[in-house]
Amino acid sequence: MTIPPGDPAAEAGRAVAEDAPVFVISVAAELAGMHAQTLRQYDRLGLVSPGRTAGGGRRYSPRDVALLREVQRLSQEDGVNLAGIKRIIELESQVEALQSRVHELLEELQHSESRRIAAEAAVPAAYRAELVPLRRPSSALVIWRPGAGR
Repeated sequence: MTIPPGDPAAEAGRAVAEDAPVFVISVAAELAGMHAQTLRQYDRLGLVSPGRTAGGGRRYSPRDVALLREVQRLSQEDGVNLAGIKRIIELESQVEALQSRVHELLEELQHSESRRIAAEAAVPAAYRAELVPLRRPSSALVIWRPGAGR
């Protein structure tokens, strides 16, 4: 989930990476417009998973704060219950992962196509005339019977 421009979490976390765990729970709660206890509950329910310090303290990233704001919006404005919100978050995460995989596959395809073109160009011109494109066999079925037609 990307942080919208003008978001207080984005402004506060401008100098750090979007997913760097930097905010203590009280700051994250203030940025998200929630009570710290609500953040703890959302963590227990698996709606948001903040980073942890060595001592076990929660550290929220700007991305976590944006997610908390989205949870609040879905709950208050759209009337979605917490189980529905969790499912929406899971599905959005799957979509992001699939989009990333599609991007990787497209890059791989482009790389393979470039290699094919380079390999084809490396074939001497004298041999190119002899290259015959492969054709898929037709769907006709031919039955061979030994001794038939003799």
